[in-house]
Amino acid sequence: MYFPVAGIELNPLIPPATAFIISFFTSMAGVSGAFLLLPIQVSLLGFTTPAVSATNHLFNITAIPSGIYRFIREDRMIWPLTWLVILGTLPGVMGGAIIRIKLLPDPEAFKIFAGLVLLYIGVKLVRDLMKKGRTQSIPKPDRPSSPFPTVTHTTLTRKTISYQFAGQLHQASTPGIFCLSLIVGLIGGIYGIGGGAIIAPFFVTIYRLPIHTVAGATLMGTFTTSAAGVVLFQMLDSFFDMGPVAPDYLLGILFGIGGAAGIYCGARMQRYFPARIIKTILATCILFTAASYLIFR
Repeated sequence: MYFPVAGIELNPLIPPATAFIISFFTSMAGVSGAFLLLPIQVSLLGFTTPAVSATNHLFNITAIPSGIYRFIREDRMIWPLTWLVILGTLPGVMGGAIIRIKLLPDPEAFKIFAGLVLLYIGVKLVRDLMKKGRTQSIPKPDRPSSPFPTVTHTTLTRKTISYQFAGQLHQASTPGIFCLSLIVGLIGGIYGIGGGAIIAPFFVTIYRLPIHTVAGATLMGTFTTSAAGVVLFQMLDSFFDMGPVAPDYLLGILFGIGGAAGIYCGARMQRYFPARIIKTILATCILFTAASYLIFR
């Protein structure tokens, strides 16, 4: 099958199968998997125009709703945290999209930028994993038949956001999360990932929030900002002449179909995976991707 915007010919079964495998694991950490799909499109498929970022955003809005549904159904959505992420990343992703088109249209410069961002995130996760006695583990129910812990007593003030999970109180700075979301939105807009792959590790490593609770909020934030990203790239398509800017809808939807199945299954299976395993998978994927950008260009 030929994809005219991407300018590539590809078996139509490859995009959904690839997205399913990636999203199954990354969704457990609140990441859609778009940050791994992007190097596949750029380096392996040869999709190097700015439209690749828009296509990644399209993948997110197609794939993520299934995972959000699972986290809402299991009462593990922290709504105050979700709204803070959305309010911060939304304006950032719009600015990032413009920077991607005007300042980083060259694939080589884009690879270096993305590689450095991912390298920093990966190192943060590895350092967190190496700290003895501080890695969060999956809460153990009293009996095998007991329900998995849910998020309760969520509160949001101008200074802090707090909630309870598995009998423990967790708190974070409201202004800090908003500012972090704004910066992440800017980077995510450039990278075409919605920001979830960046903000989720920060929640876990800096704010020490349980990884089993932040996944829903980061996925919802990624979905919202990616929707805005697709609209913005589509609007900007007629103003730039360096190549296509709007997404490749056929390719993005095929990736999204596989991603929707992968994210749903990953969100459902997350409760059975210890936090250390989820972090290790995420750190490995991020560092591998960073190396592919910085070394194998």
